[in-house]
Amino acid sequence: MSKPIFELVDELPTSNLTVSMLNSLDFIAPGQWQNTIGFVNTIKTVTGETDEALIQQIGERAIYLYNDRSQGYQTAMWLYQTVDSTDKALGTAALANKIGEKVPLLGFLNSVTPKSDKAQTIDLSLKLVAELVAFCQINGIPGDSIGDFVASLAEYSGESLIRMVALVCVDGLIPLGPDFISKAMSGLNQTNPQELEQNSTFQNIQDAIPGNGADGKLNFIGQSFDSVKGWMNGLVASNDLTPQKVAHNLKGFVEIADDKLDYLGAFLDVATNYYEHTGTQTLARRLIERAVAEI
Repeated sequence: MSKPIFELVDELPTSNLTVSMLNSLDFIAPGQWQNTIGFVNTIKTVTGETDEALIQQIGERAIYLYNDRSQGYQTAMWLYQTVDSTDKALGTAALANKIGEKVPLLGFLNSVTPKSDKAQTIDLSLKLVAELVAFCQINGIPGDSIGDFVASLAEYSGESLIRMVALVCVDGLIPLGPDFISKAMSGLNQTNPQELEQNSTFQNIQDAIPGNGADGKLNFIGQSFDSVKGWMNGLVASNDLTPQKVAHNLKGFVEIADDKLDYLGAFLDVATNYYEHTGTQTLARRLIERAVAEI
């Protein structure tokens, strides 16, 4: 890893398109996510601690745990970063001056191309598998522990919950439509290992996905998605989610017509990094909680 964990947390932005997007999804998980940034501030927020010496001790222990290669924390961070970093066609610098004002998407339609349903399905599924494998790495359990991961979803809160909410909304509902779960299941069943191997995200993270060869890994991806579809269905049903409802809440920071939702999906894909942002926060929280327990 190129950067220490404290630096990654310190560098999290207070406001950008990713933060705006996550805030706009608060209607699904009210008050669950606060954009906690800064390593020391995160320690204080997680622990409620005010003793500077103890805060320093907790921070040092958390950094030590993150740096320990025998632990899975760096692998989890790499997964969160990698599933977000592929396919970034738009320079974030071009978007930086748009913060605080609505982004009219019409100007970006020339720059973004909606993915095919199959490509979007593979990306959605790979993000889900990255979440599963990162969960296993953080908790020190085998990477193919699908059952443990599915059981843990009921306990998801804060930044972990909003990440899964964003996955359902931004990588599922908006680009693939209201029947995104059945469409994705069908798409996975019709995907062959060669198609999977052509996907740039898969090329980057394939070594972390359980399974022998592309065939075995494709099978694991399908099993994972099938196991989580009940939770995703529940989230959609309990919040009466539709692509239009999600897009309406996003209109606080982006202007888009309802018949261009596939372009909205493509735009959010390249203009936001919600997996890396909330993944960094999740890792910091887990490290701090473990550091406190060990101290």
